[in-house]
Amino acid sequence: METELLYLKDSYLKTFSASVVRSEGRSLILDRTAFYPGGGGQPCDMGSMVFNSGKTLKVIEVKKMSGEIVHVLDGEPDGTSVNASIDWERRYRLMKLHTSIHLMDGIIRRDFGHGYITGGQIYEDRARVDLDFPELTRELAQKIEASTNEEISKGLEVRVKYISKEEALKIPDIARTKPGRELLERLDEVRIVEIVGLDMQMDGGTHVRDIKEIGNISIVKFENKGSHSKRLEIKVSGT
Repeated sequence: METELLYLKDSYLKTFSASVVRSEGRSLILDRTAFYPGGGGQPCDMGSMVFNSGKTLKVIEVKKMSGEIVHVLDGEPDGTSVNASIDWERRYRLMKLHTSIHLMDGIIRRDFGHGYITGGQIYEDRARVDLDFPELTRELAQKIEASTNEEISKGLEVRVKYISKEEALKIPDIARTKPGRELLERLDEVRIVEIVGLDMQMDGGTHVRDIKEIGNISIVKFENKGSHSKRLEIKVSGT
């Protein structure tokens, strides 16, 4: 039985109820969940669950295994149903950081005519972006930061939609990484995250509804790790 993935439909869902499918030790599988299991550089969600027995446990890790979402708790579950809550402040920071990477990717492509991001990782308070961008200097990074914040001040809607694999394969660079391109070949339906008018890519994570919610982006670190390897660390308002 595959878990219903509520976070794919609504990134702003903070609480939900679900039935227990099974448990083993401190691991729990539900019939539906709003907890993001991690992936694409975005960490998993955390939060808490109240069981119908009255027992309350913290969710300390979430991971996807064979189509199911495994919730790792700080104790053994006790009950047949739960009312669960996402650690919303943490999730919202991750959403803003994830959308920021897409936004910066779109701006670099628009302004320099090529996609340069080769990887990245989102942390609770910042995000790392790796680029194959030989021309990138600290000064140019500052210009990219300014362009990104200019777009944020205007605001652009962020949309999620599903298209067929056949449609997706016709869109250049819809999958930006090698694992993403390999995954695309195995899918029948593809989830797309679009910053309207600026960027569109295959993605399974959670995002804000409008880039204005990001508030402000700051590039807090620039590393030159080689002619084809640059690294930026970014922070956003609230982190």
